[in-house]
Amino acid sequence: MKARAAHKARASRSGRVTGKGASGSRATSDAQILRDAVRYLMNTYRRPPIIFVRGRGCYVYDQQGRKYLDFLGGIAVNALGYAHPRMVRVMRREAGRAVHVSNLFHHRFQGPLARKLAGWSGLDRVFFTNSGTEAVEGALKLARVAARKKGATDKTRILAIEGSFHGRTFGALSITHPSKYREPFAPLVPGVEFVRLNDVADLEAKFDDSVCAIVLEAIQGEGGIFPLSGDFWASARELASQHGAALIADEIQCGLGRTGRPFGYQRHGAAPDIVVVAKALAGGLPLGAILAKESFAEAFGPGLHGSTFGGGPLACATALEFLNTVEEENLLENIRDRGAQLRAGLEHIAARFDFVNEIRSEGLMIGIDLAVEGREYVAAALRRGLIINCTNDHVIRLLPPFIVTERQVQDFLKIFGAVLQETKRPAAIAPQAAEPTVPRLRVAAR
Repeated sequence: MKARAAHKARASRSGRVTGKGASGSRATSDAQILRDAVRYLMNTYRRPPIIFVRGRGCYVYDQQGRKYLDFLGGIAVNALGYAHPRMVRVMRREAGRAVHVSNLFHHRFQGPLARKLAGWSGLDRVFFTNSGTEAVEGALKLARVAARKKGATDKTRILAIEGSFHGRTFGALSITHPSKYREPFAPLVPGVEFVRLNDVADLEAKFDDSVCAIVLEAIQGEGGIFPLSGDFWASARELASQHGAALIADEIQCGLGRTGRPFGYQRHGAAPDIVVVAKALAGGLPLGAILAKESFAEAFGPGLHGSTFGGGPLACATALEFLNTVEEENLLENIRDRGAQLRAGLEHIAARFDFVNEIRSEGLMIGIDLAVEGREYVAAALRRGLIINCTNDHVIRLLPPFIVTERQVQDFLKIFGAVLQETKRPAAIAPQAAEPTVPRLRVAAR
């Protein structure tokens, strides 16, 4: 019996899947797992032949036991890293109680979590979703129905920003700007118009009484870590109030502490009417939320909106523990400190390479803008045990966990500097992609 237990433990550590699978075998080889993925999964991701099997803190381990320093954090999801003890404890506890309860009934965690989010944001009410794109869809519905209930039946236009990314469902995709995401699925939801980023004159020219909502990211994530200027935010807030439109802040990537503040928009002072969050909220479990002022939230009544899985007890309990951990372990301060350390180190590295155009950052949301294609550096970093990402073809994006340490930042800087030094220089990007066509705001580390 002891020998059998030891064999099972070794199999688990090696990354093999135990238990009877579709093939009837007791264990599925790594090669078979990869063959199954190629054969049966839809071809929507470019993945290297690596199988991640476990993680701890800021590190994740593959099927061969190799350790990787994760400076992408599951694309801003794993804000507390992997297997954080507090999160694991709550997940285990609630999985043994009730994973799901219909939204026709109350459970112990939705109300307290909504109260916590209201306190963090300064808004009044919350609706829980499964994901960020679902939260965006609900926010657009809320803006439309709020306008209609005030008697403005022709108030249906939506303004979004050039370079924006808000999700892949139809409404969210309709307000996502890059054509590579939108054009294959046209025609999309009508009534959307895009405004040049940080161009107040263009914003003023396109805003009128037919607009029901303007959707903003305080810092564009997929667009290349481009922040919104204070003047643009203030103008959007003033115009939305003047025309009775909803100012919607998409905080899916930049919110919940990522910038060193509870929400990215809080650097501007004036609050939005509606906020959408997801990603980090439940530490890896699928959960999003719509937060709204009472003047907009009241437009939703029973039956106008809903979600089967949104806000279940397991996800909400875990999210509440995430927010409590950020508060009690003073992680906003760590985000600011490590962000400043990263920024300083990256500026030092950038001075050595003429193809680094700019470093843009706030807290632990960092973009390294290159004059060359970035994917070769991402691949080279992975070979060295470092996980990073390239967005917009030429911007290296860093989204490390909030718990990252001073030593881990030092390790990152050493590896990343070597990657830039030793990787063959990729092709230059096209001039139109390299140079912004609109005013940009460079944000220093905070």
